[in-house]
Amino acid sequence: MSDYRIQGDTGEWEVVIGLEVHAQVTSNAKLFSGASTTFGAEPNTQVSLVDAAMPGMLPVPNRECIRQAVRTGMAIDAQINTWSRFDRKNYFYADLPQGYQISQLYHPLVGEGSIEVSLDEKNPDGATKVIGVERIHVEQDAGKLMHDQHPTRSYVDLNRSGVALMEIVSRPDMRSPAEAGAYVRKLRAILRYVGSCDGNMEEGSMRADVNVSVRKPGDELGTRTETKNVNSVRFVMAVIEQEARRQVEVLESGGRIVQETRLYDPDRNETRSMRSKEDAHDYRYFPDPDLLPLELDDAFLAECRASLPELPDAKRHRFESLGIAPYQAGVLTAEVEAARWFDTLLDAGAPPVAAANWTTSELFGALNRTGRDITDSPVGPAQAAELLALVADGTLSGSLAKQVFEVMLETGESPAKIVEDRGLKQTSDTGAIEAVIAEVMAKNPNQLEQYRGGKEALFGFFVGQTMKAMGGKANPAVVNALLKKALAA
Repeated sequence: MSDYRIQGDTGEWEVVIGLEVHAQVTSNAKLFSGASTTFGAEPNTQVSLVDAAMPGMLPVPNRECIRQAVRTGMAIDAQINTWSRFDRKNYFYADLPQGYQISQLYHPLVGEGSIEVSLDEKNPDGATKVIGVERIHVEQDAGKLMHDQHPTRSYVDLNRSGVALMEIVSRPDMRSPAEAGAYVRKLRAILRYVGSCDGNMEEGSMRADVNVSVRKPGDELGTRTETKNVNSVRFVMAVIEQEARRQVEVLESGGRIVQETRLYDPDRNETRSMRSKEDAHDYRYFPDPDLLPLELDDAFLAECRASLPELPDAKRHRFESLGIAPYQAGVLTAEVEAARWFDTLLDAGAPPVAAANWTTSELFGALNRTGRDITDSPVGPAQAAELLALVADGTLSGSLAKQVFEVMLETGESPAKIVEDRGLKQTSDTGAIEAVIAEVMAKNPNQLEQYRGGKEALFGFFVGQTMKAMGGKANPAVVNALLKKALAA
């Protein structure tokens, strides 16, 4: 149970949150037409006669869109309905050429499922919570009104008209902004692993309608508001916090919450009223007469299930079974591209624990520093495996490996070539190391006397001086062993 509460003048208030996430289905065509769905195309260049609602045009379901929605349902262990039906949701707006939206109200494709989220990002094996998913239904998107093209007119872009969406409707199980943020991140990860949605919230291919209500702990559910089309995890969390506080202020001042649709203004960090919230009967839903029910056979369902990849939780547990720390396993599996990159690194023979330490610290740190992500990393898994192998066999020390890695980032060259060309190979030549140790001891008589007088902390000083004198190329284990022997003499 979340301990998140809004502190009001009359005491504590609990927040109740449900999310309706609209995820654009990964497909080369729209839900009922063959028109392209490429992002960023010129307005009205990806519109078929069906999308424009020309007379006599009949919709034909895109099998791939249905397949992707079923695979998504399977990924959250949801009920897959072998019989489902499309309905018409009737409303009139300039960006909806048909005068209705084809959706699924009464008989959705996917029924109840659940998503387990971690409530502690630093410890994926810590506190978790299961968020219920009520349903996933498929529907077509509307077009887009453009108000900034002319001083007195609005224009309509129908490129998005008919784009296939999965509407993933959660139960009102979340009780804090953090829980909602964790839910959206986990859902996004699952969608990207499955390949059913690219999850690019900034491009609008995944967005959330945020339902918020407040109540005194233990009371009945309060009246909810719905804030539409929120397009980032950070904004989802901000909407919840701001809208909950607004509702508490309204209720404590003697007002009442109106069931309505609201918009979020990120510049002002506030929600504002858009329109009164409609109920299902306001849309006059009825079965779409142009579309037969969807009936899924066993062979289709078996193919969908067989096509599922290893999902985030399973991959994280597998990494942990290799000895990788839970936090690192969580970091490595949070994004599908990073998880695949790391799996390729393991396949190249890299030792799991050393590979995880290096990837999460050195590689991710360098990518963050240079503004890159794993998909355009200048260092590939094969090169990384080679670098780790050079450390494992004693060719490179940790400090030398860092130097080699920096050169790899700049040039893309292989570690072996860099070591050879720049003379960076670690030395274990005991004679050479003993000579340097003798020189360091001769130059630091005071420290030598103090060490031999019992100040053993100075051992690190002698190690550092020796490594410095050898340009960081001495084998640290050999240096330590020879130093102990020399200092004890």
